[in-house]
Amino acid sequence: MGNIFSTTSAGKETRYRPIIGVVMCENTVDENPALTVHEKYLDAIFNANALPVCLPHELAAREGAIDQILRGLDGIFLTGSPSNIEPHQYGEEGVEELADPGRDRLSLQLIRATLDKKIPLFAACRGLQELVVATGGSLHRKVQDVPGYSDHREDTTLPHDEQYALVHPVHIEPGGLLSELLPDYQQFQVNSLHGQGANRLGEVLTVEARAPDNLVEAVSVRNHPFALGVQWHPEWHSLTDPVSRQLFEAFIAACRKGHQARSAQEE
Repeated sequence: MGNIFSTTSAGKETRYRPIIGVVMCENTVDENPALTVHEKYLDAIFNANALPVCLPHELAAREGAIDQILRGLDGIFLTGSPSNIEPHQYGEEGVEELADPGRDRLSLQLIRATLDKKIPLFAACRGLQELVVATGGSLHRKVQDVPGYSDHREDTTLPHDEQYALVHPVHIEPGGLLSELLPDYQQFQVNSLHGQGANRLGEVLTVEARAPDNLVEAVSVRNHPFALGVQWHPEWHSLTDPVSRQLFEAFIAACRKGHQARSAQEE
């Protein structure tokens, strides 16, 4: 990884690059079980001047491993995924065809530990849904089948880049974290590539933004330095999209601030 400190000619530390834990997804590569993460998520962390570290699912099965790994991390980023959370995780019956039970176990445990330790957390798409479930909420399993809601899935017949095009606006709720982070935006356009969505929220979550059909598009955790989930994919063009850039910069700034506070306590 190299030196995680940038230094001036005088040898003083000028900018610490926070270390961000990133969840992965179960896949098969050359007929072997594998854990993978799209480079776009890692690039978004690198571009915000932080260092991503990928977290294996096995951490959830090893006693004390999550607490130990969190001692070396400054933040957690929960990525999107083609998979969905299994319904038993939020009190419903049925089988989820696109399941990733290893990711479910890790993410839900990781979120609860991260929130307990007041470590900054940023969640995208499936990550928002994990944040909802981990804090006692539930999901719409197929948003497109719920009366009153639009179809928020991507059009898979389009070229890949066009599937990530901005397709609908979100309206920011006043007085929340998003309105603070994005003071120049009351609403803005987002991409939409999800079949599930937030249904009932736990008591610790605040709605930060909604889609035109009133579906929850962003949530934050009350009484936490930075815990934000968005239903869209902010990592897509995170350098050139002003909203995405500001969100990643704010997340990394919170991680850096938390690191500095912990370092001061240890001195």
